[in-house]
Amino acid sequence: MIKVVIFDLDNTLTDFKRMKESAVDAAVEAMVDAGLRYPTETIKQNVYDVYDREGIEFQGVFDEVLRELLGEVDHKILAAGVVAYRRAREASLVLYPHVRVTLFELMKRGIRLAVVSDAPRKEAWLRLCYLQLHHMFDKVLTFDDTGERKPSPTPFQKVLDHFGVGPQETLMVGDWPERDITGAARLGITTVFARYGDTFGTVESGAKYEIRDIIELIEIVDDLRRENEGST
Repeated sequence: MIKVVIFDLDNTLTDFKRMKESAVDAAVEAMVDAGLRYPTETIKQNVYDVYDREGIEFQGVFDEVLRELLGEVDHKILAAGVVAYRRAREASLVLYPHVRVTLFELMKRGIRLAVVSDAPRKEAWLRLCYLQLHHMFDKVLTFDDTGERKPSPTPFQKVLDHFGVGPQETLMVGDWPERDITGAARLGITTVFARYGDTFGTVESGAKYEIRDIIELIEIVDDLRRENEGST
């Protein structure tokens, strides 16, 4: 019987890709307006090059871009970019359709909910609180909590240990096969690929189940529970 469902956060619960793109676009336009005399596409490419090197959550991205383009940080331009980024991030940080109702339905069935994310602790909690999901999860594990990124089995094992459940009683839902699916499957956790959040054009996910809308998860859980009842 399924007792725990683990979710990835970005591109599984939240449309992180859309949020990031909107925030970067707004920041670049604001920096140009503040005096950064480069084509917007050039600045955007520099931003994403820094993210590729330092990680998508790198907080000093605009400082680094200004150093590369200007040889120094112009704080007027930096401030304009940061403010525009934050405003656009908040405006565009949204849940995928049916996330909230799905989480409520799982909780009504007595299922405990967890998040395993490679995001920094602060950023993960900020997103969860902004979206008013922070009270719905019994356990949230980030990179800062374990020091290991998926597909390491460590964060998944910590969730199992926290709830005192086995892998056969747990589902993992995620959008990144090489991290979410592989990591959970190593422990024998049943895996669900969130194809609606796929940003890689994945053909074969390797997951036991695939969903194109998160609400399909309810039927999977109910079917697994019926199978368990029928075998006892």
